[in-house]
Amino acid sequence: MHKKKIASVTLLATAALLTACGQNKGASSSKQVMKTAVTGEISTLDSSKYGDTISSETLQNSMEGLYRFDKKGQARLAGAVKVTKSKDQKVYTFTLRKNAKWSNGDPVTAQDYVIAWRRTVDPKNDSLDSDSYQVIKNGTDIVAGKKKVSSLGIKALGKYKLQVTLENPIQYLPDLLTGAQFYPQDTKIVKKYGSSYGTSSSKLVYNGPFTVSQWTGSNLKWTLKKNKTYWNAKSVSLSAVKVQVIKTTSTGLNLYKGGQLDYAPVDSDYVKQYEKNADYHTKTTPTNGYMVFNLKRKTTGNVHVRRAIILGVNKQELVKTVLHSGKAAQGFVASDFIYDENGKDYRTSAGKLMTYNLKQAQKEWALAKKQLGSKSKITIELLTSDMDASKRVGEYLQSNLMENLPGLTVKLRSIPLKSRLADTTAHKFDMVYGTWQPSFQDPIDYLTIGGLFNLETDYKNKNFWKQINLAKTTYANQPAKRQAALVAAEKQLVQKDAFTAPLYQAGVSYLLNSKVKGFRLSPYGTVAYYWDVKIK
Repeated sequence: MHKKKIASVTLLATAALLTACGQNKGASSSKQVMKTAVTGEISTLDSSKYGDTISSETLQNSMEGLYRFDKKGQARLAGAVKVTKSKDQKVYTFTLRKNAKWSNGDPVTAQDYVIAWRRTVDPKNDSLDSDSYQVIKNGTDIVAGKKKVSSLGIKALGKYKLQVTLENPIQYLPDLLTGAQFYPQDTKIVKKYGSSYGTSSSKLVYNGPFTVSQWTGSNLKWTLKKNKTYWNAKSVSLSAVKVQVIKTTSTGLNLYKGGQLDYAPVDSDYVKQYEKNADYHTKTTPTNGYMVFNLKRKTTGNVHVRRAIILGVNKQELVKTVLHSGKAAQGFVASDFIYDENGKDYRTSAGKLMTYNLKQAQKEWALAKKQLGSKSKITIELLTSDMDASKRVGEYLQSNLMENLPGLTVKLRSIPLKSRLADTTAHKFDMVYGTWQPSFQDPIDYLTIGGLFNLETDYKNKNFWKQINLAKTTYANQPAKRQAALVAAEKQLVQKDAFTAPLYQAGVSYLLNSKVKGFRLSPYGTVAYYWDVKIK
């Protein structure tokens, strides 16, 4: 963080690339092949086990569920052609496409959805997205080991007829079902590969616009190839997307300059240099940058420690000096994303929670040290992934917190994303920094999933769970009361108990070859969609 000479050289080199990048003609313009970069590796292609953005992006381009987002960001039927709902709005019956096939030629059947969904909720699989199934009948009890997997509210009524039963009526089901955790899986292939399903690109088959090849399970390059068996293959122009992991922005920019990439993420350190470039694009997303604390450890299990840390981070400065895009968090639920029936932003109703307040942070810190045995010095480890952007945020948090909270030492541990996810789930951390993008436009996604590792097992506040339950059940069809319950739950989680530290609402910036048309990001974050892309 403090190697100013090295940083200065890097910035000067980047500035020198600015003009050249605008001249990128693209190595792939003569063919319908796009060359693109991502900032991290795939952790798995098993839609029952993934928990990271890169795996999600790969799955969303190679698989298809009951719904898919259209060009306007609206959820439309995709793997299904028809849906009917019961009078109580709890039972959905889907008619599947009879022309939908897997890349090995197998038909996509209702049973493929049943086996996939059951695998995701099965506690034996330790799915990072099983919380998404709380809305499906018996989903919560199955994940908790209280009911059999076979009791999940999904049933094959025939080869192409699927019935889904909810715990309570919800308005956001189509958005939710676009998520990769609700994709089908070829029953034959799952049985064939067992626990190794999805551990490499050859150990599964695909029913989406592309197939994945050349991913061995740990390598940093792979290819999305046009899926000839996809029911709507005629609408897909690209023959391939060549993907490679670029962990340092300067490497990606050099490749873009040389025409070896058509798309390259622009890291926060380079936004100022590229914001006026013709190939530069940016937008604020509903993606959260945040920290979660390990409640099982003595130091971070102390609520005053957690409050001091949340209040002691200068979030505005983080955005301004490190990220250069996005905005400081006002709470855990994003602003300008979720609106009530009157068009009012949820964040306006919920207010600003735990924004930077140094005076209050130091009061909480004094209380924390007293409760921990009048300690004058406290050491806390901050876990991050080893991606360049994550490490930079980690370094800022380390410096800022050590400056603002006397006697605090923050030690950084940066490891590969896959390991970071595993260590977080296994409670091998004090506090962890990460980002999380929502799956649907409702506060409950943030408050019950939200990247909140170990929430169900570790966080026992009765009022929080009471408010969440009211929002899911009693107030399910009463919007005003439901929102009030969700606001109360957020205040309990963030303001009173400081389970999580919201830091910022992420911006996303990238360079895109002007010859690439139809490229877009998901409505919820940084997942790139390639099926509408055409290279002119």
